[in-house]
Amino acid sequence: VQLQASGGGLVQAGGSLRLSCAASGRTDSTYVMAWFRQAPGEEREFVATIRWNGGLTYVTQYGDRVRGRFDISRDNSKNTVYLQMNKLNVEDTAVYHCAAVESTKKFLPLASTEYDYWGQGTLVTVSS
Repeated sequence: VQLQASGGGLVQAGGSLRLSCAASGRTDSTYVMAWFRQAPGEEREFVATIRWNGGLTYVTQYGDRVRGRFDISRDNSKNTVYLQMNKLNVEDTAVYHCAAVESTKKFLPLASTEYDYWGQGTLVTVSS
Protein backbone atom coordinates (compact mmCIF):
# COMPACT_ATOMS: atom_id res chain seq x y z
CA VAL A 1 0.00 0.00 0.00
CA GLN A 2 1.36 3.39 -0.99
CA LEU A 3 0.03 6.66 0.36
CA GLN A 4 0.61 10.05 -1.24
CA ALA A 5 -0.31 13.12 0.78
CA SER A 6 -0.72 16.55 -0.76
CA GLY A 7 -2.30 19.93 -0.16
CA GLY A 8 -0.03 21.42 2.45
CA GLY A 9 1.16 25.00 2.31
CA LEU A 10 1.27 28.36 4.02
CA VAL A 11 -1.95 29.84 5.37
CA GLN A 12 -2.81 32.68 7.71
CA ALA A 13 -4.33 32.06 11.10
CA GLY A 14 -8.08 31.70 10.81
CA GLY A 15 -7.84 30.33 7.30
CA SER A 16 -8.60 26.93 5.82
CA LEU A 17 -6.74 24.23 3.96
CA ARG A 18 -7.67 20.83 2.57
CA LEU A 19 -5.26 17.92 2.54
CA SER A 20 -5.61 14.85 0.33
CA CYS A 21 -4.16 11.39 0.66
CA ALA A 22 -4.35 9.06 -2.31
CA ALA A 23 -3.92 5.35 -1.66
CA SER A 24 -2.69 2.86 -4.22
CA GLY A 25 -1.86 -0.81 -4.18
CA ARG A 26 -3.82 -3.34 -2.24
CA THR A 27 -6.44 -1.16 -0.63
CA ASP A 28 -10.13 -1.58 -0.11
CA SER A 29 -12.86 -0.28 2.11
CA THR A 30 -11.75 -2.38 5.08
CA TYR A 31 -8.82 -0.05 5.51
CA VAL A 32 -9.04 2.54 8.24
CA MET A 33 -7.49 5.81 7.14
CA ALA A 34 -6.10 8.46 9.43
CA TRP A 35 -4.16 11.68 9.71
CA PHE A 36 -1.41 12.34 12.21
CA ARG A 37 0.80 15.37 12.56
CA GLN A 38 4.20 16.11 13.99
CA ALA A 39 5.52 19.53 14.91
CA PRO A 40 9.27 20.15 15.34
CA GLY A 41 10.50 18.74 18.62
CA GLU A 42 7.18 17.13 19.43
CA GLU A 43 5.80 13.62 19.28
CA ARG A 44 3.48 12.48 16.54
CA GLU A 45 -0.09 13.46 17.37
CA PHE A 46 -3.34 11.82 16.34
CA VAL A 47 -5.55 14.17 14.29
CA ALA A 48 -8.45 12.17 12.82
CA THR A 49 -9.45 8.76 11.56
CA ILE A 50 -12.25 7.34 9.44
CA ARG A 51 -13.70 3.94 8.63
CA TRP A 52 -16.32 3.10 6.05
CA ASN A 53 -19.14 0.97 7.45
CA GLY A 54 -20.96 0.39 4.20
CA GLY A 55 -23.43 2.46 2.21
CA LEU A 56 -23.23 6.08 3.29
CA THR A 57 -22.13 5.25 6.84
CA TYR A 58 -18.76 6.35 8.09
CA VAL A 59 -17.31 6.33 11.57
CA THR A 60 -14.91 9.11 12.49
CA GLN A 61 -12.94 10.23 15.50
CA TYR A 62 -10.91 13.37 16.13
CA GLY A 63 -8.12 14.50 18.37
CA ASP A 64 -9.08 16.88 21.15
CA ARG A 65 -7.18 19.81 19.69
CA VAL A 66 -8.89 19.67 16.29
CA ARG A 67 -12.39 18.47 17.07
CA GLY A 68 -14.96 20.94 15.76
CA ARG A 69 -12.48 22.57 13.37
CA PHE A 70 -11.27 19.70 11.18
CA ASP A 71 -13.34 17.30 9.11
CA ILE A 72 -12.11 13.97 7.73
CA SER A 73 -13.81 12.32 4.77
CA ARG A 74 -13.06 9.67 2.19
CA ASP A 75 -14.00 8.82 -1.35
CA ASN A 76 -13.77 5.07 -1.71
CA SER A 77 -14.16 5.25 -5.49
CA LYS A 78 -10.95 7.29 -5.64
CA ASN A 79 -9.17 5.58 -2.73
CA THR A 80 -8.63 9.03 -1.30
CA VAL A 81 -9.05 10.49 2.17
CA TYR A 82 -9.36 14.20 2.81
CA LEU A 83 -8.77 16.46 5.79
CA GLN A 84 -10.58 19.77 5.69
CA MET A 85 -8.93 22.11 8.18
CA ASN A 86 -10.77 25.24 9.26
CA LYS A 87 -10.02 28.01 11.75
CA LEU A 88 -6.35 27.17 11.62
CA ASN A 89 -4.04 28.56 14.28
CA VAL A 90 -0.27 28.63 14.65
CA GLU A 91 -0.39 25.56 16.88
CA ASP A 92 -1.60 23.57 13.85
CA THR A 93 1.75 24.05 12.13
CA ALA A 94 3.22 20.61 11.54
CA VAL A 95 3.99 17.94 8.99
CA TYR A 96 0.78 16.04 8.37
CA HIS A 97 1.01 12.34 7.61
CA CYS A 98 -1.71 10.06 6.35
CA ALA A 99 -1.78 6.48 7.53
CA ALA A 100 -3.71 3.29 6.85
CA VAL A 101 -4.32 -0.07 8.43
CA GLU A 102 -6.54 -2.97 7.49
CA SER A 103 -8.89 -3.34 10.41
CA THR A 104 -12.31 -4.73 11.21
CA LYS A 105 -12.04 -4.11 14.93
CA LYS A 106 -14.94 -2.46 16.67
CA PHE A 107 -12.92 0.50 17.93
CA LEU A 108 -10.98 2.84 15.66
CA PRO A 109 -7.21 2.77 16.12
CA LEU A 110 -5.94 6.03 17.57
CA ALA A 111 -2.26 5.29 18.22
CA SER A 112 0.32 5.72 15.49
CA THR A 113 1.76 2.31 16.35
CA GLU A 114 -1.49 0.70 15.22
CA TYR A 115 -1.06 1.84 11.63
CA ASP A 116 0.95 -0.16 9.11
CA TYR A 117 1.24 2.19 6.16
CA TRP A 118 2.39 5.80 6.06
CA GLY A 119 2.62 8.58 3.51
CA GLN A 120 5.59 10.90 3.22
CA GLY A 121 3.90 13.86 4.88
CA THR A 122 2.90 17.32 3.76
CA LEU A 123 3.91 20.51 5.57
CA VAL A 124 1.27 22.89 6.88
CA THR A 125 2.48 26.26 8.11
CA VAL A 126 0.09 28.67 9.79
CA SER A 127 1.27 32.24 10.16
CA SER A 128 0.00 34.68 12.78
